[in-house]
Amino acid sequence: MKHSPAYHLAATVLHGFDEYRSRFKQITADASRRFRDAAWREAQQASAERINLYDEKVQDTLARLRRTFDDDLLTHCEHWGEARQHYAELIDQRLDYELAETFFNSMFCSFFHHRHIHNDWMFVYSSRDQAAHHSGLELCRRQRVGGDWAAGLRWALGEGRFETPFVDLARDAALGSDMLQRLLPAAIREDPEAEIELIKSVFYRNKGAYLVGRVLGGGQQVPLVLPVLHAKGEGLHLDTVLIEPDEVSIIFSFTRAYFQVKVVVPSEFVHYLQELMPDKPQGELYAAIGFFKHGKTEFFRALNRQVARREDRFVIAPGVRGMVMAVFVLPSFRTVFKIIKDRFDPSKDMSRENVREKYRLVKRHDRVGRMADTQEFSNFIARQDHFDPDCLAHLLEVAPSTVYLRGDKVIIKHCYTERMMTPLNLYLEQCDADEARAVLKDYGNAIKQMAAANIFPGDMLLKNFGVTRHGRVVFYDYDEICYLTECNFRHIPEPMYPEQELADEPWYSVGPNDIFPEEFGPFLFADVRLRKLFYQLHPELFDADYWKGLQQAILDGRVIDVYPYRNKRRFAGEDDNGLTY
Repeated sequence: MKHSPAYHLAATVLHGFDEYRSRFKQITADASRRFRDAAWREAQQASAERINLYDEKVQDTLARLRRTFDDDLLTHCEHWGEARQHYAELIDQRLDYELAETFFNSMFCSFFHHRHIHNDWMFVYSSRDQAAHHSGLELCRRQRVGGDWAAGLRWALGEGRFETPFVDLARDAALGSDMLQRLLPAAIREDPEAEIELIKSVFYRNKGAYLVGRVLGGGQQVPLVLPVLHAKGEGLHLDTVLIEPDEVSIIFSFTRAYFQVKVVVPSEFVHYLQELMPDKPQGELYAAIGFFKHGKTEFFRALNRQVARREDRFVIAPGVRGMVMAVFVLPSFRTVFKIIKDRFDPSKDMSRENVREKYRLVKRHDRVGRMADTQEFSNFIARQDHFDPDCLAHLLEVAPSTVYLRGDKVIIKHCYTERMMTPLNLYLEQCDADEARAVLKDYGNAIKQMAAANIFPGDMLLKNFGVTRHGRVVFYDYDEICYLTECNFRHIPEPMYPEQELADEPWYSVGPNDIFPEEFGPFLFADVRLRKLFYQLHPELFDADYWKGLQQAILDGRVIDVYPYRNKRRFAGEDDNGLTY
C-alpha cells in the first residue's frame, strides 16, 4: 500500500520519538545499578544526559526530516495538518501517547519557530481528551497490615527489591512502625483491614531511593513515602517515614531534580500521584518523573484554560523590580513570567546570551530543593485586554525587542515561567519575630545547600529569594550564578595603617572572581536587627574558610547529601543544615 508524503512525515517523527523513548528508558533503568554501586557522580551525569537527550533527539529528527523531504512539504501547515491526523492514528494504542504528541509539537514548532499554534496542525489539545484509554495494567502492590505495622513495613521495604541488603531491616521496620503509629489517624491505625499500597517502581534521585504509595483504612487514606539510603558502605537503611501531604509534596517539589523511575503508563502514573498530592499541578508531576517537556505542554494547556476564565489580568509582579528581568504574573495562576530586558542596569555587566546560559545551567543542574525549575517559551501570544495597561506599557518600554503588538495581540518572543512565591524581602516585612527567625534560618540553609551542590548564587539579596507555600526559601534569580569552584573566597587583609580603613576604595586588590564573605552582612541586610540575627544563625557563612572547605569537598569528588525533608524527621541524626559528606 502506497502512503502519502504526509504519512511518511508522521512516521518519521514517530521514529524519532521512539529513539528518544528508548534511550530515555535505558538511562532510567540503569538508576537501580547506580544506586546499588553508590555511583553518585555517574547519577548526576545521567540526570544531565537525560535532560539534554530531548533536544538532541529533536535535532536529530529535524535533520532526518530535512534530508528526506522537500522544503515545500515541511514548510506548509496544511501538510502538517494531514501528518497530524496520521500521527494520531499511529499513536492511538500507545501507552505514552501524550509524550508522543508533545514530540510532534516540538517538530512543528521547530519548523515554524513557535508560530501558527493551532490544533489543526499540532496537538494544542490532546487527541484523547474526550476518550481516555485505560491500560488495565496494575500500577501498585498492596499488603494488608492486620495491626502489625512493623511487618507491613518489612514487606514494603522488601518490595523495593534492592540488590544491596539492609543493615538491620527489623530495626528500620520497628522505627518506622513507631512513627506510623504516632502519626496515622486513629481510623487508619485501628482498622484491622488497613493496607499499605506501593507503586511497583522505585523512585531514584541523587543518593536516595524512594518507595511511594499510600496507607488506606477506616475509609481514609494518607500518602506514604519511604526514603532508603546507603549507610556509609554498610548496606541500606530506612531514613524516615513521611505521610503528611505537605512533606510528600516537597519530595516532588519544582525545586528538585527529576526522578529516575520506570513509568509504563505516564498518564495513569501521574493521575495516581495527583491523588496523593491534589494541590500539585499535572505539569509539575510530569516534570518530576522526567517528562519535563510534556510538563510544559500541560502547563500551557492549563494556562490557556485559566486565561479563558477572565478572572484577572496579567500585572507587574509585586516586589523590587529587577535589573535584568521584567517580571509579571497572572495572580490566579501561581506562576511568574520573566522577560529579559533590552538594557540592563549599569551594574549588570552581561549579555542576553549570558543570562540564557545561566538558566540552562540551572535546568541541567541538581537544584537540591533550593532553585526553582523554569520552562522556556517562544512566541507566547495573548490578547491585549488580558494585560493590565500599566503592565503592558512597562513590558513594551523595557523589552521592545521581545514584546510587541500585532493588532489586538501581544507577542512575547521569549520568556521563562516559574512557580509564584512570596519574595523574601516582602515576607520579612509582614511576618512576626518567630517567623522571621525560622525563615532566616532556612535562607541560610538554602545558601549552604546550593553551595554544597557547587552553586554560588552571586546576588544573594533577599529580593532574589522566595518563600513557598510550605515556608521553604528558594532562589529564583539566576543571572549571576556560577559554580562555587570558580569563586576565589578571601579574607579581608588587615590594614597596614588606620587611614586605609577610612578610604573610599579598598586597600587591597580585588580580582574578578574574588569574594569576601566578611562583607555579606551589610550587603544582604539593611536592617541591623535582621543582620545580627542572621549572623547568630549562620556565622560560618561570613568566614572564607567555610566556603573553601565546601570547595575542597567538591574538588575531592564528594557528593554532599541534601535531604528533601526536615532533619528532625530522620532516624539518623546529623547537623542542622541537612548536609553530610
